[in-house]
Amino acid sequence: MIKLLTIALVGLVIFCSSCSINTNLMLKTHKEYVYEELTDSVINSAKEYRLAPNDIIQFLLYDNDGYIVLEQGISSTLNGNGNNGAARGLVNANRNAIKYLIDKDSTAKIPELRRVKLAGLTLREAEDTLESLYSERYVKPFVQLQVTNKRVIIFPGGGGDAKVVTLSNNNTTLMEVLATAGGINDRGNASHIKLMRYVDNVRHVYHLDMSTIEGLKYTDMLVQANDYIYVEPVPEIGREIIRDIAPIVSIISSTIIVYTVLRTIRN
Repeated sequence: MIKLLTIALVGLVIFCSSCSINTNLMLKTHKEYVYEELTDSVINSAKEYRLAPNDIIQFLLYDNDGYIVLEQGISSTLNGNGNNGAARGLVNANRNAIKYLIDKDSTAKIPELRRVKLAGLTLREAEDTLESLYSERYVKPFVQLQVTNKRVIIFPGGGGDAKVVTLSNNNTTLMEVLATAGGINDRGNASHIKLMRYVDNVRHVYHLDMSTIEGLKYTDMLVQANDYIYVEPVPEIGREIIRDIAPIVSIISSTIIVYTVLRTIRN
């Protein structure tokens, strides 16, 4: 009777616990899932980034060919002249850089210009726009603009762990961001990597196999801001079953021992 009860309880525990196995895995795809075609144009894409709402930008504004540097709209006359003066101003401006948020309405509040629509523009187009607007106030304005919160999210294959990698330049490769995230996790499946990227406001999913040397063609692929790179984890069914049922099995074993001792005492 005890044996039958034990077997039934263990079976019930295994059945119940299996329902929670690998529930930390995200973005699963079934075997028949159709990925977007990973063409050479996608692999070799060097598409210019376009500003978007929630981007944080900072910029330097030079006047009169760089002899005067305007630190985010605050004019400061430099000592010295020529390139030396511009260089000192650049260091000073970076030290006190002010950052601006592009709001949901696609505009940013810029010193002396009030609201300027920037979302949808490339960096060069945004610089040209600001230079044109500032030309009404300054002589030969020159703008250098950068986005400070461009980033990609990496899931290195551990199941639930993820890392946010900030893109410090416009030419960051897939291999660089994977290395920055610490590489592929021991549990990660290098043959099943998903690249999720916005194309025309729709997030497309591409499949990459980097488990063999043929995957070398993906290593120099340039990542884009807001990419998701998801390394599929290898399921650990056996380990998770043991981990989940171990406490319950321990309780059942203890109960059986107590029951056996009590029965022995009674006899």
